[in-house]
Amino acid sequence: MSAQPPAPAPPDGRPAATAEPAPRPSVWSTLRPLVLRLHFYAGVLIAPFLLVAAATGFLYAASYTAEKVVYADQLTVPVGDRELPIERQVAAARKAHPEGTVAAVRPSAEDGATTRVLLSGVPGVAEDRTLAVFVNPYNGEVRGAEESYGSSGSLPLRTWISGLHRDLHLGETGRLYSELAASWLWVIAGGGVVLWFGRRRARRGLRGTTGRRRLLSLHGSVGVWAAGGLFFLSATGLTWSTYAGESIGDLRETLGQTTPAVSASAAGAGAGEHAGHGGGSGARTGSGGTGDVGLDTVLKAARAEGLTNPVEIVPPADASSGYVVKQIQRSWPEKQDSVAVDAQSGEVTDVLRFDDFPVLAKLTRWGIDAHSGTLFGLANQIALAALALALVLLIVWGYRMWWLRGSGSAFGRPLPRGAWQHVPAYVLVPLMAAIAVLGYFVPLLGIPLAAFIAVDVLLGEIAHRRGRRDQGPRATADRA
Repeated sequence: MSAQPPAPAPPDGRPAATAEPAPRPSVWSTLRPLVLRLHFYAGVLIAPFLLVAAATGFLYAASYTAEKVVYADQLTVPVGDRELPIERQVAAARKAHPEGTVAAVRPSAEDGATTRVLLSGVPGVAEDRTLAVFVNPYNGEVRGAEESYGSSGSLPLRTWISGLHRDLHLGETGRLYSELAASWLWVIAGGGVVLWFGRRRARRGLRGTTGRRRLLSLHGSVGVWAAGGLFFLSATGLTWSTYAGESIGDLRETLGQTTPAVSASAAGAGAGEHAGHGGGSGARTGSGGTGDVGLDTVLKAARAEGLTNPVEIVPPADASSGYVVKQIQRSWPEKQDSVAVDAQSGEVTDVLRFDDFPVLAKLTRWGIDAHSGTLFGLANQIALAALALALVLLIVWGYRMWWLRGSGSAFGRPLPRGAWQHVPAYVLVPLMAAIAVLGYFVPLLGIPLAAFIAVDVLLGEIAHRRGRRDQGPRATADRA
């Protein structure tokens, strides 16, 4: 075997330079294809659910204003000289609607606003709802009655839109759609932000660009600006979801961060802030019970403790319980103080201040109220509508880019498979462990992601074996 001839020396007589090893790829260069593939497929597969959530969320943000217009006759009255006692207003409501029992009373919170008397157990009204009877606080005229739902007191229009956004009116099964959307929204938004900031090529403005490149610029720019709001909607949406919400609740309970409740029982424990909400047959109305001090005295005692409007008065659930008066303002600054008042003496037996709530309980309250559009009023609702519109545009642009990505008749040409195989083990193993833990607590993220990885690996293996089979005879001929 002959020796290889030495490499020729350069013309200038200097020794030949040895070839330098190729630079080691950065972690980002190996992760980027994986992030891009996840962002692409998650966007394609989850986007329909996000589109429905965004469209119904936009409607819900507008429902507050629509509710004030549609139910203006029930919600507002001409301002009078003096309000009637609460007892007389409730008596007027009961005269017009003697069915059911009084579950709560919401006195007029401002000049020109009606008083709401909430009745539970009314025939034809769902168990989880009440019949709100609207009373003119100045003359006792009943202005009408509508079904009311939830602590925000939503009326039929907003209740219907809320149900559409929450579960598509399909019950507990329908809630899986919204939880799936919330579980993946932060992943898709986060992947988009990482890809946008990780691009190394020069960024050019929109002027002079067309087609897919222009859409990519619009998609990325709007996505980055909206990302913070989308993260927030995802996180707060999960707090009251079915499965992830249960995990969050268990975590808060473990950390001692659950929402406290004022005690309305005579023994000082038990009933809590939801006393009387069930509206059972034993609930008293505060207008005729033996020795009962009545609603006006109870409200006066609550006022002495600093509870300003708007408030809700919940009658005793039974003979051993007292009244609960709680502030129900969900706009900033929030008013969430509550007191318990003895039905026989009118004395305050328990006080709970919102300032004393645990940190996570406060954050949960603020997050839910901001997500539902009440925390900052109209500005909050406009911001939610803008976020919903931005999400709709991002989805439409994303699908359009998918269309343009194909060449000829190859609609939506997919990204190359196997990106995860190029990620270093010291990065991939901790990443998969973190995903596994996260998937356990957020199952509608973990289960679809595991299914996606399994299918991706399976298809890759099928393609690999098919390629080996097709190349087998050719490789044998080449060797011959």
